[in-house]
This record gives sequence, C-alpha cells and structure tokens, in this order.
Amino acid sequence: MKLFEPLTDSVFYIMASLTEPRHGYAVMSLVEETTKGAFVIGPASLYTIIKKLLKEQFIVMHDESDSRRKVYVLTDVGRQTLEADIARRKVMIEMAEKGLERGSIG
Repeated sequence: MKLFEPLTDSVFYIMASLTEPRHGYAVMSLVEETTKGAFVIGPASLYTIIKKLLKEQFIVMHDESDSRRKVYVLTDVGRQTLEADIARRKVMIEMAEKGLERGSIG
C-alpha cells in the first residue's frame, strides 16, 4: 500500500464531488456553487486531475453509455484516501481554532 500523500485543494474538491456519480461539468458547478465562487476549477485542470485519479484508481467511469458525457465516481480506495485527507484537514482546523481561542498557537 502506498504512503498517503496529502491531496491538493483541487483534487480534494473533485474527489469530494465524486462521492456520488457526476460528470465533469457537474463537478465544476458543484465546487463553484458550494464555495460561492471562491474556488473554481477550470476544464483543463479538471480533466488533467480526472486522468490522474483514474490512473491511481481513486475513481472509475460510472456510466459509459453516453460518450459525450462521462460520469465518474469514487472507488473504495478513493473513498479511503478522501477520508484520510479529511482527518488530516480536521487536525489542521482544530489546531488553528484552539490557537485562535487562546490568542496564539503553541
């Protein structure tokens, strides 16, 4: 098994979007809507990352019936990877929140 590598924000958002089957445009729209436009993934970045996620077997094509609109979804390995990154990010947030409550970190 590979050592876990932290996900970039773009990869994180894409994988989080693919917890349910979605096509590329739906992923881009969900990220943009969820973040109220603060985070936008363009088509070139999206499809470069999708190729990488397919290669790493973090996602699979869910429905190949429409060649114009490819639908992807997380695999079990992808889900485990996303869960591990969520746990990592929670630690970061908790540390920052505690520091802000105290006035300083450390």
